[in-house]
Amino acid sequence: MKSVSLIFGNEAKVKMMRLFVFNPHEAFDTQTIIDRVKEKPKLVKSEINNLLKANLIKRKSYVKQLKGRPGSAPKAISKKVKGFILNPLYPYLAALAHFLIDAAPISKKEIMEKVGKAGNIKLLLISGLFMHDPEARVDLLVVGDHIRQGTLLNNISYIEAELGKEIRYAAFETPDFQYRLGIYDKLVRDILDYPHQKLLNKLGI
Repeated sequence: MKSVSLIFGNEAKVKMMRLFVFNPHEAFDTQTIIDRVKEKPKLVKSEINNLLKANLIKRKSYVKQLKGRPGSAPKAISKKVKGFILNPLYPYLAALAHFLIDAAPISKKEIMEKVGKAGNIKLLLISGLFMHDPEARVDLLVVGDHIRQGTLLNNISYIEAELGKEIRYAAFETPDFQYRLGIYDKLVRDILDYPHQKLLNKLGI
């Protein structure tokens, strides 16, 4: 990330660019941007203004779904808020999107380390977003023994903050995965039959 952030200014700006470029049809208010990129509010607000001036994003009001107060009965609350969305007419959008994917903010080694903390990982592959394939079923496949779902989810959220996009992932215990592989499960075949890269393969797949 550091070499890219030196070109664009700082890591916060790069994270925000990823957030908007990889979620082109979604609007975000300031607080949501802060939560997603996990950066200081003052810096985020400053970079929002810079991205507006650059014409990469534009203002947009939208209806936001809010959570009810803690301890209260679940209730859907909607509120119209002022936010921001990607400007689809930005002239260098396609080139920027490819650059932001290829200039990965998190290395494959870091992905392995983060995911590896969730259990005894036997198979880890990347697809989808990492392979310029937005139509892929998942971006990340995790197979292992005694996978701790909470740890996996927390570490994937870290990767998401760096990438600026929610990751579509599938996680299986080894016996379940091998069973699905044996019966030609559609999800598993869709992952393995399309572009992907194995970062770890102890199963000899």
